Amino acid sequence: MAERFCCPECFGDRVLRDQIFPTLEPKEGTCDFCGSINTSLVTPASLAEYFELLVNVYEPSSDGKILVEWMKDDWLIFSHDRMDIAHAKDLLSEILNNGEIVRRTFQPSSSYSSDGLAQWDRLRDEMMYSNRWFLDVTIDEERLKELLDMLIAKELPLRWYRARIQSEDGTFQIDKMGAPPKRRSSNGRANPAGIPYLYLGSLPKTAVAEVRPHTGEIACVATFDIPEIKAVDLRNPRELVSPFILEDARQIAQLRADLPFLERLGEELTRPVQPSGAAIDYIPSQYLCEFIKKKGFDGVVYRSSVSEGINLALFDPNQAIGGEVVIYNVERVSVQVAAQIS
Repeated sequence: MAERFCCPECFGDRVLRDQIFPTLEPKEGTCDFCGSINTSLVTPASLAEYFELLVNVYEPSSDGKILVEWMKDDWLIFSHDRMDIAHAKDLLSEILNNGEIVRRTFQPSSSYSSDGLAQWDRLRDEMMYSNRWFLDVTIDEERLKELLDMLIAKELPLRWYRARIQSEDGTFQIDKMGAPPKRRSSNGRANPAGIPYLYLGSLPKTAVAEVRPHTGEIACVATFDIPEIKAVDLRNPRELVSPFILEDARQIAQLRADLPFLERLGEELTRPVQPSGAAIDYIPSQYLCEFIKKKGFDGVVYRSSVSEGINLALFDPNQAIGGEVVIYNVERVSVQVAAQIS
């Protein structure tokens, strides 16, 4: 059988793509597994040491799942459209040089667990309803900082947008499109009252949707250019973290156990909040952003709950350079409802 080659696109892992593949002296061509063209190619066997480490996180179980299913679910590996279960098993068997192991069923090792999610739930409950400033519940701040360092946003756009609904006084000029003054800064998803952050969307439509307009209103949308910043990306932690950056199976297993905690942090910044409850409901996400800021980050990137595109909460509004203001008519606002299951 002719020698076959795989590429970074087979896996969808940025550490494999950016750090590991370049060290393996890849050639360029068409991938034999996912079909990507003009891409870096290596023999599957050259990745064996990395995947053997990952396999050690799982243990045989008669009622578990096969390895490629765990890797898809836990790490979003084999994320290419062509890499279905059959193709992923084919590639993994070549990587491990073992056609039998890819057919067996496994479960995650029971030796590793994380109390991060449980601690966060207790902490947010205390912050919201018991104590605000002197907390009894604590989380592992050192571990949280390690996890956030794995979620540094890459290739962010340089141009962002902020919207305001036009007032009776007319169009807002660029000097009125930035963050509000401290004394007028109300509770936001990321900022406590009195501490203004600059909230931006990656698209004009995103920025407009975030101010919750009504049909027929006019939105002023300003452009802001932001030079390279260090921001935490909480949109999809499983897409950003990589087991291949770690040195032993124990570290990989611990990261896997912590992933639900990271996903919950992203949900804190995305979940819809009623304006009447914002002062209370925003406290957990404000705490999280204060922690992120304290650890030296410039902002946090999160999903929009009302539009396409992404959002950025910039901790220091002075880092953004204002540009032009464009007027948009809000022609239609859509509403999606779902029945509650009692």
